[in-house]
Amino acid sequence: MQPLQYQHRYQTKQQHPFYANVFRRLAWQDKKRRLTRGLVSLVFLVFAAHSIAGDQVNTTYFGNKAIEGYDPVAYFTEQRPVKGDSDFSFEWRDAKWLFSSQENLDKFKENPERYAPQYGGYCAYAVAKGKTAGIDPDQWTIVDGKLYLNYSASINKKWLEKRDQFIIDGDQNWPELQ
Repeated sequence: MQPLQYQHRYQTKQQHPFYANVFRRLAWQDKKRRLTRGLVSLVFLVFAAHSIAGDQVNTTYFGNKAIEGYDPVAYFTEQRPVKGDSDFSFEWRDAKWLFSSQENLDKFKENPERYAPQYGGYCAYAVAKGKTAGIDPDQWTIVDGKLYLNYSASINKKWLEKRDQFIIDGDQNWPELQ
């Protein structure tokens, strides 16, 4: 006598209503997981590209402001750093430059190369060492009509000790760092 074989109504577990919901839920969770990983990777790549790309101008992450929103013309006209005003702004080299007055904005528009800081507003000492670094707008020097900014008071002091050599080194390194 042959044993009775049980006949399933469903050929596979995926066809069974209970298991079908489980498999659907697992598939959806897997899609969400892959989507989340993709978005995290994209965000990472955007920030990595920003830091690796070697932008021509040192800007803030949010707002894209050059030299942290300070007026580059004021270093020459007032011999001090002056915070710029968003009412007086100008887009140049993919950065937003702020000015303290319409007069300074007009001067910059006439000749941006004359007033823009050297090395795109990155720390002059770091560029001389073959790197880039942020700046402290209060640490500045004008040499031969060119504006140089540095990271901190201690770095500015080091830079001033061998200023001429650091300018030569920075001029040589800058094309590779851009």
